[in-house]
Amino acid sequence: MTLLLQYTIIFAAVLSLVALGGCFSEHSGVINLGLEGIMVMGALGGALAMNMLDPNSPAIVIILVTSLAAIAFGVIYSVLLGVASINFKADQTLIGTAMNLLATAAATVFVRARNVAINPDNVSSSLSYINQKKSLLVYINGFEFNWFMLFALVALIISYIVLYKTRFGLRLQACGENPQAADSVGINVYKMRWAGVLISGLLGGLGGIVYITAGVSEWKFDMGVAGFGFLSLAVMIFGQWKPHRIALAAILFGFFRALSNVYTGFSFLAKLDIPSTVYNMLPYIICLIILTFTSKNSKAPKAEGIPYDKGSR
Repeated sequence: MTLLLQYTIIFAAVLSLVALGGCFSEHSGVINLGLEGIMVMGALGGALAMNMLDPNSPAIVIILVTSLAAIAFGVIYSVLLGVASINFKADQTLIGTAMNLLATAAATVFVRARNVAINPDNVSSSLSYINQKKSLLVYINGFEFNWFMLFALVALIISYIVLYKTRFGLRLQACGENPQAADSVGINVYKMRWAGVLISGLLGGLGGIVYITAGVSEWKFDMGVAGFGFLSLAVMIFGQWKPHRIALAAILFGFFRALSNVYTGFSFLAKLDIPSTVYNMLPYIICLIILTFTSKNSKAPKAEGIPYDKGSR
């Protein structure tokens, strides 16, 4: 039961971080389907940082450097979406899809090239961070506490305050609802949309490193992030683009994802003799079922996905 709770919280942390990133982007009016790719790049940046850091470095240094590297890679990669969708007014769905395809391939090629440069016999696409990962963990009465769990909670609180209690957040939402009206009162729609996209890169990149450090100490980048970017989009939609509801949705989806990791520890589940692949599919099946019944009532930002043209009214 402790292990189930532990995995539920860490997966909920991943989903909430990435879903919040999508929330900021869509509130600004830009659909970010590239969250999966941003997660991969954030995971790459964080894993490289951990791999290169001295395992004997202070824990706070490893945590901060890893987090900043993941954030930097995520933000830089999100610039592709910003340039294409905001500056060039390209189709946001196609750009997001292309970013997802590119990220896994680029990360795999980069890691393999790096490994071969260090050791010509090593052609794997994996990065190891066994000793460095220990700095991310604290054990409390048998419970494995990951510092990224705290990061996710802080991000939820800050996101709620920023979106609903600050001028910036209200302006951001105005740009996603009616950009022409926002522009008429002096709000720079282009800058606000850029802000939303970059924030999504920040949170998505951080979510990527949280995901790959959830249970393993080595990650093969040709595996991507197992669809967690898309699952985060489902969490965002189910949470109605609101941070507090996103948190609840993340816990629900995180529970079913965690169950696929620890179902063998429950005797009544083990007796059912259900293939492990069914449990692995469970969170995505639940996602489809929930969205089937709730998507009709979803109230997305009205101007999301529509390129803004300053000359149109």
